[in-house]
Amino acid sequence: MLGNRRFRPTFWATFFTILAAAFMLGLCYWQIERLIWKTGIVEQFEARVAEAPVAPPQTIDDIEDWRYRRVRLEGVYLHDKELLITGKPFEGNAGFHLITPMKLTDGRTILVNRGWIQLKTLGPVDTKPMHVEGVQTVEGLIREDRLKGYFVPANEPQNEVWLYVDTAEMAAARDLGPVLPYYVDRLRDPGPFRMPIGADTKIHVRNEHLSYAVTWALLALTLIVIYVIFHLKPEDELSDGGEGSGREQ
Repeated sequence: MLGNRRFRPTFWATFFTILAAAFMLGLCYWQIERLIWKTGIVEQFEARVAEAPVAPPQTIDDIEDWRYRRVRLEGVYLHDKELLITGKPFEGNAGFHLITPMKLTDGRTILVNRGWIQLKTLGPVDTKPMHVEGVQTVEGLIREDRLKGYFVPANEPQNEVWLYVDTAEMAAARDLGPVLPYYVDRLRDPGPFRMPIGADTKIHVRNEHLSYAVTWALLALTLIVIYVIFHLKPEDELSDGGEGSGREQ
């Protein structure tokens, strides 16, 4: 009893409220589990980035063992074979990722994401000022081949529309021959930004599971509060109902 009100729950409302609240709290718990898992993944990636760079592997059996691992490349950029990945913003500015094949000193070929370049005009993009000649030493992070979002359409090599890195498809379009089955994000140089702007050593992995967990918990709490308020009946309403039930018609 609360003031002049009394809590009188009904069966079906109670049944469905318990069911719905349990479902929401279950989703809250699941999101907390996902938060712990994702946090561990990010910490693992950050540890890999901090490790000393290694030579690029010939093959990768499991990308999860190599994702974001730091590697050192030595070779010559094949600027005449470069490609542009469209739709890549940076700090609110539209632009591209500049993908340039590199012929390594050991004869292998690898695709390197040299970094972000700005879209300034609707005309052809001039990357010649960004070309570097001779043998280059590059440190970068291993990235997964053919990784794209659910709603990202397929590349259109015939139209020079590239939306994600597909090493085999890009190698065929540029007549490169065999290439390594992954690509590398070049790490940016220290100091002021210079295009192409390379990758940051800070890992940016979407991790919003905490906000999802809080949302589900608040929804469950809101449902319970509404349920309680709905079933708090005024005393005079209960009295009128009781007297009416025994009154002669």
